[in-house]
Amino acid sequence: MTAIQITSPEEHKPSLFLDRGKAIKSDEKVETLMPSIKQSVPVTFDYDVHFTTGLFKPENHLLARVIANNSKTPKKVLVVIDQGLLCQWPTIVEDITVYAENYNQQITLVKKPMTVAGGEESKNDPIWVEYIHQAIDEVGLCRHSYVLGIGGGAVLDMIGYAAATAHRGVRLIRVPTTVLGQNDSGVGVKNGINAFGKKNFLGTFAPPYAVINDFDFLTSLEDRDWRAGIAEAVKVALIKDPDFFNFINQNAKKLANRSMSAMQELVYRCAKLHLNHIANSGDPFEKGSSRPLDFGHWSAHKLEQLTNYRLRHGEAVAIGIALDSIYSYLKGWLSEIECQRIVQTLQDLGFALYVPELTEYIDVPKHPKSIFKGLTEFQEHLGGELTIMLLQGIGEGVEVHQVDLSLYKQAIVLLQEKQLAEFDPSLKCS
Repeated sequence: MTAIQITSPEEHKPSLFLDRGKAIKSDEKVETLMPSIKQSVPVTFDYDVHFTTGLFKPENHLLARVIANNSKTPKKVLVVIDQGLLCQWPTIVEDITVYAENYNQQITLVKKPMTVAGGEESKNDPIWVEYIHQAIDEVGLCRHSYVLGIGGGAVLDMIGYAAATAHRGVRLIRVPTTVLGQNDSGVGVKNGINAFGKKNFLGTFAPPYAVINDFDFLTSLEDRDWRAGIAEAVKVALIKDPDFFNFINQNAKKLANRSMSAMQELVYRCAKLHLNHIANSGDPFEKGSSRPLDFGHWSAHKLEQLTNYRLRHGEAVAIGIALDSIYSYLKGWLSEIECQRIVQTLQDLGFALYVPELTEYIDVPKHPKSIFKGLTEFQEHLGGELTIMLLQGIGEGVEVHQVDLSLYKQAIVLLQEKQLAEFDPSLKCS
C-alpha cells in the first residue's frame, strides 16, 4: 500500500499589484483590511498495487474483493479494453462477462465491455475520451462506481483521463497488460492525452483506486513491447538503485530472451521504486519543475513525435537514456566504464540506440523538427526553469538547469557512429 500526502503551501501571499497597475516592490508594505487566512489541506491517497496471474479465472477472487471492499451491495463497473488485446486474448470479453456473473454479489457490469483504439492512437484522437464520457453518462456511473481499464500504458493514460474528468473523478482500477504499464505508467498518479502535437498536453493527477498486474498478459506481447517496458526499469535503476541496475545488467540477455522469472522480479522492483518516489519525493503532483523519473525523457518525447510514433515509448526512452548517459560522460560526471556499461546493457537488451531523426536539423535548435526543440517543450510542460536529470554515477542522479548543446551534438554523433560500427567493424572505437 502506498500513502501519498499532499499539503498546500503554508501561506497565501497578497497580490503583487495595486488597483492602478503599479508594481509593488518587495520591501513595500501592502495594506490589507484584515489578516490573510492561512489554510493547510492535508490529503492522503491510499491505493494498492497487486500482482497475480489468471485475473479473470473464476477461482481468482482478487478483482471481486478489490471492487467489493466490504460493500454489502454490488458495485457498478464499466469495462474498457485495449483493442490490441483482442487478437491475443480473443475470449477476454466473454471471460470478464462470466467472471462478473460468478461474482454478481460484488460486480454489476453496466454494459458489455467496450473496446478502444490501442497505443498512441488512443491518446491522439479525443474521440476516445468522449466515447468513454458518453458511456459513463449513459449507464449512470457515480463517483463510487468503477471504470476498469485494461490495456497498455497509453490506453490506460487515456482511460484514466476520461475517468478523472467525469464527475470530477470516477474510481479507476487499472489492469496494465504491458511491461511498461505494469512497472511504470500504470502504477503512477498521472493520466493524459496528446494535443497540439505535444505529448500529454492535456491531463490530470488522479491516483487510481487500485492497480492489478496480471503477469499472464506479458506472455502474449510482441518482442518489441516486451523489451520496450524494460527501458523504464533501466531508467529508475540508474537514478535510484545501483543494485537494481546490476540485476538488469547481469540478466539483460535473459530478459531479452523472455525469461518470465527475471521479468517478474524486474516489474516488481521497478514498480516498488516508482511508488516509493511518488509517496516520498515531497512533490507527487509535480508542483515544482523537477521530475527525476523522467531521466532520458526530454528527447524521448520529442523522438516519438518526430518519428510519428514509429518508435514505442520505451524504445525512445532507451535512446534518451543512452544520449543523456553519454552527455554525462562528456561532462566529466560519469566514468567511461560506467557509460560503456549503460550503453552495452541497453544493447544487450536489444535496443537500437540511433534513429535518423536525431540528426535532422541538429544545427537549427529552434526548428520544430530539431531534437533540441524537445528541451523547450519539456520546460513548457513542467513550467518554471528547465530541469532535467543527468548522472553523476550509476544510481546517482543530478538535476541541471542548463545544458551544452555542443556536447549533446557530440553525444548524438557518437551514437550514430556506434550504430554504424555494428555494420562496419573498421569504425569500432578501440
